[in-house]
Amino acid sequence: MNLNQIRMLSLAGLALLVATAVAAQDDYLPGPDSQVQPGVPKGEMITFIFDRSKIFPGTVRTCQVYVPAQYTPDHPACLYVGQDGVVWNATVVFDNLIAKREMPVTIGVFVSAGIVESTPPKTPLGRSNRTYEYSSMNDDYIRFLLDELIPAVEARKTSDRRPIRFSREAKDRAIAGSSAGATCAFTAAWERPDAFSRVFSSVGGYGLYGGESYPTLIRKFEPKPIRIFLQDGSNDNGGFAGDWWMANQTMARALEYSGYEVQHVWGDGGHTTKHATAIFPDAMRWLWKDWPQPVKAGTTRNDLLNAILIPGEGWQLVGEGYKSTDGAAANNRGEVFFNDVGASRTYRIGLDGKVTLFVADARKAGGASFGPDGRLYAVSMEAPQLTAYSPSGAPTVVAAGIAGGDIVVAHSGNIYFTGPAPALGGAPSNLWLIKPNGEQQIVDTGTVRDASGIALSPDQSMLFVADGGSHWVYRYVILPDGTLRDRQRYVRLHAADGDGQRSADGIRADRDGRLYVATDLGIQICAQAALVNAIIPTPNRKVADLCFGGANFDTIFALCGDKVFRRRLRVRGANAWDVPNKPAEKL
Repeated sequence: MNLNQIRMLSLAGLALLVATAVAAQDDYLPGPDSQVQPGVPKGEMITFIFDRSKIFPGTVRTCQVYVPAQYTPDHPACLYVGQDGVVWNATVVFDNLIAKREMPVTIGVFVSAGIVESTPPKTPLGRSNRTYEYSSMNDDYIRFLLDELIPAVEARKTSDRRPIRFSREAKDRAIAGSSAGATCAFTAAWERPDAFSRVFSSVGGYGLYGGESYPTLIRKFEPKPIRIFLQDGSNDNGGFAGDWWMANQTMARALEYSGYEVQHVWGDGGHTTKHATAIFPDAMRWLWKDWPQPVKAGTTRNDLLNAILIPGEGWQLVGEGYKSTDGAAANNRGEVFFNDVGASRTYRIGLDGKVTLFVADARKAGGASFGPDGRLYAVSMEAPQLTAYSPSGAPTVVAAGIAGGDIVVAHSGNIYFTGPAPALGGAPSNLWLIKPNGEQQIVDTGTVRDASGIALSPDQSMLFVADGGSHWVYRYVILPDGTLRDRQRYVRLHAADGDGQRSADGIRADRDGRLYVATDLGIQICAQAALVNAIIPTPNRKVADLCFGGANFDTIFALCGDKVFRRRLRVRGANAWDVPNKPAEKL
C-alpha cells in the first residue's frame, strides 16, 4: 500500500465530519493566524510510513512531522500530537504563533489512524482501524504513541540534519483530535497525565465504545493535571451515536465540577472541522498560556473526595522491584505486612516506612490478615494451606489441604477466606469459615464466580466479597454462629476497558463504613449507600490489594504490581482484629 492509498483511506475516517452539516450555518472563516503571513519563517514537514506497531499489529499509517524553523536540538521541543493528520491549518497556525511567541517552539506529529492491509495487499481496500484505536477507553493508544511512534519520530532528522528531540515533561506536551480523535486525545491524557497535560477536543465523539461514561468518571476521580479546550456546535446531533452536542456540554460541566482548567466555545455547526479551524489559533493560545508553568490539578466539588483526601498529601513510593505483590495486612502497631507472591516472601513496612524481610519462604502466600492473637494469617492457592506466623515469623499450619485467595480474621477469631470449589473444577469460588475451635465449613459456594477480596464491616455484622469476574461486590449478613445469610449484590464497580482486566481484588473498610476496593481503575470508594462515589488512581495505574496502616491507621498502603505506595488520608481504617465499632448513620 503506497502513501497516497493510506492517505485516502485515513481521510475516510473523517468523512463523517462533513456528512452531517445540514441545517447549520457553519459559515466560520479562518482568521489571519490561520493563513500564511509574509516574513514568517516556515517549518519543515517530514513524511513517512509507520508500519511496525506491535500494539496495533498489521497496521500501516502516515506520519507527518512538522519541525518549526526556530527549533534547535540543544533545546528539546514541545510536542503536539494531532490525530487524523493535519487539520485546522495547524502547521500554518504554528508558524504564526511561534513567530509571535504566543506558543512555544513545538514540533507537531500528525498521524493518521491505522489501516489493516488486505491480503494480498493490492486487492480490496484495507480495513480502517480508526474506531478501535481512537474510541477504546484504555491505554493502548497512549502506549502506541509513547513506546512506538514517538521513538520512531525521534529517530528521524530534518533536511539539514537536525536530530528531533522532545521534552519528556507533560507541561510541554499537547494532544488533539476531532470526533473519535478527540475522544482519543482526551483518553491519552486521562490515562497518562504525566505524558500529556494539554488537550484540544473538536466535536468530540463522547458516545462510542464507552466514552459516554467519561462525565461520570471525571466527577468521581481525583482530579488530574489536565487543561482541555472543547469545541462543538448545536447541530452536532451525532446520529446513531447519540447527541454529541449534549455530550460535549456534559463533559464541560463534569470537568468544571471537578476543578479542571476547561475552556469551551460553542457554535451552531454540525460535525465538521470549519468552526474548529476558525478558533484553533485562540485554542492554542489558551492551551499554552503561562507556559512553561505546569498544568495543575484543580479542586473538586466531590464531597467524598474532599472528606478523604488531604490537600498536598500525595502518593509516596515505599518500595519497588517486587515480582507480584498481594496480601496487605496491618498489625496492632500499624506496621504493614505484604507478600511478594512471585518471590514467596513476606515483607514488613515499619512505622518509619522502611521495608524489611519478614518471612523468606512464604509458600507463595496471597491473602493475609492479622488475627486478634497478634499472628499473621496467610493463605495460598498454590500451596494449599492456611498458615499463621508469630511476631518473630515462626509458622504454624492452621489448616492443611485448603487453598485460598484472600482472608480476613474477625475479632471473634472466626476466619473467613475465599477459595476454589473443587467439585466445580476450581471455579466458581467457595467461601470458607474456620471457627476458633478448628471447625471448618463452606458457608457459600458457587455464587461469586471469582471471589477475590474479602472484608468485614466496622461493626463486623456484615461480610463483603469482591467478585473479580464481574462488576460486583457482594454483601452477606453474619449470624451469631459465624455463618452467613442474605447474600446479595451490593456495590456495582466501574470496570476498566481491556483484555484480562479484573474488576476487583482487595477490599477494606474504614471506621465510618466506607469500602475501599482495589480495581484496575484505581481504588474505588463506596459510601454506605452502596454507590461508588470516588476513585483514587495510583501512580502506576495498578492496584491489587490495600490496607490501612501507620500509627493512627490513617495511611492507606497500595500494592501495585512491582511497587508499593502509601498515602495519608483524613480517615482511619477499620481493623478486623480490633473491637467492632458501629459507624454513625449516614445517608
